[in-house]
Amino acid sequence: MTVPILILLFPLLAGIFIWIFGNRMLAHVAKVGVIATCISFLLSAWTLYYVSVEGTVEFVFWTSNSESSAILKVGMLVDRLTAVMMLLITSVSVVIHVYSVRYLEGDQGYARFFALLSFMTFVILALVSSPNLFMLFMLWQLLSLALYLILNFNYSHPDACRNAFKTFFVHRVGDVSFLFGLFLAYKYFGTLEFTDLFKAAAENPHMVSLLPGIHFEISIISLIGVLIFVGAMAKSSQFPLHVWLPDTMDSPTPVSALMHAGIINAGGFLLNRLAPFYALSSATLHIVFLIGVLTVLLGASMMLAQNDIKKTLGFSTMGQMGYMIMECGLGAFALAIFHLIAHGLFKASLFLGAGTGIHASREEPKIPHSAEHEIKEEKSSGQLTWVTGLVVTLVMPLVILMIAHGMLEIHLKDAHGAVIFLFFSWVTASQVMFSLYRLQAVDSWKVACTMIAALFFIVFIYLWAGEEFTHYLYPGPGVAESYFVAAAFNPIVFDMIILTATTLILLGWFILYTNAKGQKIFISNWLVSVRKKLYIFLINRCYVDLIYVRWSNSILRLAQKVAHRF
Repeated sequence: MTVPILILLFPLLAGIFIWIFGNRMLAHVAKVGVIATCISFLLSAWTLYYVSVEGTVEFVFWTSNSESSAILKVGMLVDRLTAVMMLLITSVSVVIHVYSVRYLEGDQGYARFFALLSFMTFVILALVSSPNLFMLFMLWQLLSLALYLILNFNYSHPDACRNAFKTFFVHRVGDVSFLFGLFLAYKYFGTLEFTDLFKAAAENPHMVSLLPGIHFEISIISLIGVLIFVGAMAKSSQFPLHVWLPDTMDSPTPVSALMHAGIINAGGFLLNRLAPFYALSSATLHIVFLIGVLTVLLGASMMLAQNDIKKTLGFSTMGQMGYMIMECGLGAFALAIFHLIAHGLFKASLFLGAGTGIHASREEPKIPHSAEHEIKEEKSSGQLTWVTGLVVTLVMPLVILMIAHGMLEIHLKDAHGAVIFLFFSWVTASQVMFSLYRLQAVDSWKVACTMIAALFFIVFIYLWAGEEFTHYLYPGPGVAESYFVAAAFNPIVFDMIILTATTLILLGWFILYTNAKGQKIFISNWLVSVRKKLYIFLINRCYVDLIYVRWSNSILRLAQKVAHRF
């Protein structure tokens, strides 16, 4: 079966063809890109079906002939994870290609843009189908270069050039750590082939001393896992390596859509590809979880303080990537891929919609006619909406416990992973309830019915993701369950996490109720007193960018002093 090869070949050939002949046949540039991507999408759908039925497909195009394990091997590994990612990438790319036909019409870089778009699609597809860690790392670098080129599309705009270089530099910081991880993996395990690496790591969990002469030993698996994870942090905009993402909005909107729907998911894919390796180190998974939680909190908070629609979506992506990384840290690798797919589809739509909104706002007169923009009096939510939201939020745990324990026969007392899935579904449903409560202009009974429908929809989706999708991606007996076991926290710590999140959700409903009644409570007064300071802190991105600038200036001054001495 050579279909997977064609999936990569069509976007690559389209990019090369447009780059060489694009300016001579400008009217057909978009057609070439769209047709090539559509063919890849159809082939990806067929590949997903084939792999699901027949199993993993692997190709070897070239390998270095040596007595030891080959480090240089070029080929493709198409398993279920790769096939799912290919279908997502090509589907998003098709939408972005079609959207860009009219969006960039008349731009002087029209042909260059479609060449870069097709080339980037090829790079992402090649990355997810890499058969070993070395080839994945090389394509990881090529992806950063392609991202730099397409972010620098508006090269006449100084901010775009500066921010494209900033993105490239931050990615290099993560890639240096990634490279050290590869070096240690080859040194201690003698291979970078995924299957052989996982087997060797499981058989020989080496311990190394970080400080010579001092007995401070650490598992080499944990050290390699953390080093590679830093590379994933940079690519997926995890705190504190998130600073590049909000500044990439000077590029055309289709670029933002592709970046936020495809490129930034690379970190989640990398952790899933190395899931058997990370499952050997509980400490590394706990670090991954903590970084994800911190990124979720800061990304969502900074999103609320933005006044630019694209930057708002950018920080939203940061928060969603935090969720994805956090899920990996909890051992819910399949849930992270499910989250990745859902986020990729809706975030691409949001960015393309933002581009349309920006175009429409440019046509808006400076002083809108009052008749067309009447300010409607805010209508308070009815008590039915609040009661329904609270009851649904409280009933949610009981519903999912009954379904999981009865219909699916999951013994929750001994299933840490099942509790994680069920708790995620409850948190998601609670977020939906809060959002629906804000629909103040809609009749209460309509919102109440929507809340109930949303409850059952979310329960179904999460139970499906937990039962079917998890075992689809990791069909081996006991494989998915072993990831949850490896990531399990101390029971006391795990209970405290769930208790804290539950308390915050219920506290949110209490505050909404008091605000609706015009009542003031101590907590509300305290929040009001710190709101301005918190807003300033968040609008300045927690001052992380400023800290980096001062560090770089200090390093530059130190380097200049050293240079003057010599």
